[in-house]
Amino acid sequence: MSDWENESTEALIECLLSLKNRSEMKRFLRDLLTEQEIVEFGKRWKAANLLDQNVPYTEIEAQTGLSSATVARISKWLKRGMGGYKLALARKHKQN
Repeated sequence: MSDWENESTEALIECLLSLKNRSEMKRFLRDLLTEQEIVEFGKRWKAANLLDQNVPYTEIEAQTGLSSATVARISKWLKRGMGGYKLALARKHKQN
């Protein structure tokens, strides 16, 4: 088990899975995270979407304000991560 996989994170995952709609998720995230953390996660998700569309790094950096290192890290996890980004992107495409 890796460092991030522990009793506390498993409880958090169960909590997230228990939330039923956008309103509940929004309320929970705002209580759990600072506004800046929520904004940062939003930027990372936007970067993953743009990378999925083959948008150049420089444009992603300009659109999101993320550093080149962060965009590169997101790209790495998108290509060779645990498949979380790919799964979420596939579900997003299916909904649209």
